[in-house]
Amino acid sequence: MRGRDGEQIHDARPACAPPGPAAADDDLVIRGAKPEDAAAVTEVVMAAYGHYVERLGRRPAPMLDDYEAVIRDHDAHVLAAGERIVGLLVLIPQGQGLLLDNVAVHPDYQGRGWGRRLVALAEAAARRGGAAFIWLYTNEKMTEDIRLYTRLGYVETERVTVQGYRRVCMRKELQDDAGSVPA
Repeated sequence: MRGRDGEQIHDARPACAPPGPAAADDDLVIRGAKPEDAAAVTEVVMAAYGHYVERLGRRPAPMLDDYEAVIRDHDAHVLAAGERIVGLLVLIPQGQGLLLDNVAVHPDYQGRGWGRRLVALAEAAARRGGAAFIWLYTNEKMTEDIRLYTRLGYVETERVTVQGYRRVCMRKELQDDAGSVPA
């Protein structure tokens, strides 16, 4: 299985589900992605990342993914407004951590806190799964994303180039309900 830039990644579909009932607000819900959501998820990703094309000089890596495969092979969740898919969250367990592989919200639904809620869902899933940390990477030119993740407690760990993409890797150590980091 391939990651956002085509590199080999974890090969098993994780079993993370949202905690408790679906999160709802103004008829928006977070639910597990279904194979039939792939086309709508692709549209959301194209809309959410499209404004970065000019800045990066190429399509961001998430715009290159095959979302039928992503939904099939990973722990993918969608944010839905009725029948309309308006957001995506993709999680991939890796070693002692959980990769927050993709979080995207359609521009029509941005600015309402749903991106933060999707990140919080990822962190809760990581804790439930016993992960010691959650990590992600974003393009170094996506400075507003880096600022958001920093505000959410993520710390830059390194900068690397993968298939021509300059990535900023970020990590957040997780604590359980008692305040300790899992062993």
